[in-house]
Amino acid sequence: MTYRPSGLLLCSSFLSSLLVTGHTAAAQTNTSTTQQVTATSTSTSTSTSTSTSTSTSTKASTKSPVRKGSESVQLIPRNTEHDAEQVIVTAHLDRARSELSPTTGASVYRFSRQALENIPGGDNAPLNQVLLQAPGVAQDSYGQIHVRGDHNEVQFRLDGVQLPEGLNVFGQALMTRFADNMSLTTGALPSQFGFLQAAVVDITTKNGTTNPGGNLSFYGGARDYFFPSLQYGFHKGKWDFFATADFVHDRVGIENTTGSFNAPHDLSNQYHFLGHARYTVDEDTRISLIAGISNAEYQLPNNPGQDWNTNYTPPAGTTANSASLNEHQKQITDFAVLALQKEIGAFSLQDSVFTRYSSLRYSPDMAGDLLYLGNAQQAARSVFSTGTQHDVTWRAAPQHTVRFGFQMFVERNVSKTASTVFSNQIGTDSDDNPIYDSQTATKYDGSGKTGMVYGLYAQDEWQPLRNLTINYGLRFDGVSEYTSEHQVSPRVNVVWKPWHGGTLHAGYSRYFTPPPFEVVSGSSLYNLNNTSGQSNSTVNSKVRAERDHYFDAGFDQTILPGWHISFDAYYKLAKNLIDEGQFGAPIILSGFNYRHGQVNGYEVSTSYDRGPLSLYGNFAWSRAIGKQITSAQFNFDANELAYISNHWVHLDHDQRWSASAGAAYTFFRKTRAPLRLSATMVYGSGLRADDDVNGIPNGLALTPYATVNFSAVQTIHNTFGSAWPGDTQLRLDVMNLGDHTYMLRDGSGIGVGAPQYGLRRTILCGISQGF
Repeated sequence: MTYRPSGLLLCSSFLSSLLVTGHTAAAQTNTSTTQQVTATSTSTSTSTSTSTSTSTSTKASTKSPVRKGSESVQLIPRNTEHDAEQVIVTAHLDRARSELSPTTGASVYRFSRQALENIPGGDNAPLNQVLLQAPGVAQDSYGQIHVRGDHNEVQFRLDGVQLPEGLNVFGQALMTRFADNMSLTTGALPSQFGFLQAAVVDITTKNGTTNPGGNLSFYGGARDYFFPSLQYGFHKGKWDFFATADFVHDRVGIENTTGSFNAPHDLSNQYHFLGHARYTVDEDTRISLIAGISNAEYQLPNNPGQDWNTNYTPPAGTTANSASLNEHQKQITDFAVLALQKEIGAFSLQDSVFTRYSSLRYSPDMAGDLLYLGNAQQAARSVFSTGTQHDVTWRAAPQHTVRFGFQMFVERNVSKTASTVFSNQIGTDSDDNPIYDSQTATKYDGSGKTGMVYGLYAQDEWQPLRNLTINYGLRFDGVSEYTSEHQVSPRVNVVWKPWHGGTLHAGYSRYFTPPPFEVVSGSSLYNLNNTSGQSNSTVNSKVRAERDHYFDAGFDQTILPGWHISFDAYYKLAKNLIDEGQFGAPIILSGFNYRHGQVNGYEVSTSYDRGPLSLYGNFAWSRAIGKQITSAQFNFDANELAYISNHWVHLDHDQRWSASAGAAYTFFRKTRAPLRLSATMVYGSGLRADDDVNGIPNGLALTPYATVNFSAVQTIHNTFGSAWPGDTQLRLDVMNLGDHTYMLRDGSGIGVGAPQYGLRRTILCGISQGF
């Protein structure tokens, strides 16, 4: 399929209008506006108050927030003293909340509001694409990311509260639009962070103070892309409200299985909502409620040219073409967080309760899945999680800040399947594989399990010298699900500032990672015995918790005002390393263990943020290997198991080199109509594939690739004057500017289901209006 000429003309005229509008506005200098300059940057945090993102501003209206570090501040006219007092209280409580989660000695990459807006797509960009701009983050299919060689061990927090892990594979339950700002923290984490520890993504949600007023946006373009959204926030007295909702319709829901411009059978519809209500009882007390909904339906792209298994005899009148299959998957995620924040003298605390429901339903192509896979399986899984988190900071002495708390999740996992299979074996072929006639049967299976994960921690941030900080602590974690295990984990980080602008850090963390709750029970395997759906074996040792020794060291140096550089190196030694793979047609990831695992690498990062110009660049090298699969063995071929039991192999998501870079420049930034041009780049040396010639699982790396995204954004402040305050924004985004065809997966590798290609050139336009 080629471009539609009308689409090209539309976007060409749109870009021309941006440039004309920008030059026309350059002469209009009599209107005061807010300018915020905040760059994406990498830093080694030395305390919770350290921030590498700064902002500057000129005069601001009542609708223009000004940010200082992680605080939210708003300039209020003098006659609204009550509102001004309320904003000061909000800033005070925001700062206290951020100090509950120390990042001492860890590596922190911060995305300010301006940095999020600079990325092509802005709030419309998927969250995983935003996170790819951080160092050490590798891109994978189904919207997955891998941080420092780990598989999906990324925890997400909303305003400091950790969400339980859900079932989403390629669904983006959390949208960039929800975030006022966010950070990605990795390295040797302090003892406050448990369970999923490859990285911590902490999203500070928008609220009525930081984002007052409303905004209506329409965004879309190539491949039937249509993305309307609406947000509105306000604060009145002690109350603060914010809500945002959007709808996404496109034909790029899942990665293309071919290198063609458009994927066959790839329609998706997604709905998202986030609501946030806060009540400030007094200057030291705040109650907040966050609720979110994500509902997504996907067509699974077809892989043309596949031959069905000739050992299966199709029922009379049945035909199947791999290019015209009709497989669907639906995913739902709902969550809610209720939190109480309180300041009591030298103590700060946040107590929260939360719940999350996540479900996934796969609908097969009955004839196609039966003939190609020998199993047309309708699959439904759901996880309901509820729990509590409590964090306390005690400023015990000028040199000692003590933190302690605990987390607990209770989860209920339900799995139901209806498998239509060939049930009558009539012989074997020359390789001793069974041959079946056309007789079919439907096998039903269901299981449920309730379990719990929990963790307690205590730590002391000690500053024995003015330029030296030591954070040491203990964490106790346990899991009682399909496996019952626990561990005491010591952690220590040392941060030293030997000279002006320079910071050195080193740390050690003992990690305990509970296994994914969504695993296959043994009864499901025996249920399909003597049918075309039977597994390679019935060996199914339980998936165990991963236990790690993690070492990290690095430095950060400010070269000139606005320009700094950092380096970080890490090494992880793992026992029962957890990996996940897709086994079968439903896109459901199942966990398994390598008895031994090693992950090591280094990262280099630099950023410059000065005036209208923002630049950053990240480069990372990583190696992730494992040996001897010790659980969920039924998913693997016997030859694979035999090789891996005696040889180290690369993990399927191991990518040796990765890099990202970005640049943004704002023209006419002090006028009424600033024009921002920006671009980002992502490079990957390629994930793993099987070396069939030498019989080595994950023995090859795919072809390296680099893609560039471009964005032009024209803003017009107070377009309609005082009669209707609000900014108008026009944008043009081009994804994969060079239309580079590149492969993320080739369909081979341990736990890899089908080929996936990256997005081809996609041109998108949008308009938004504030009110």
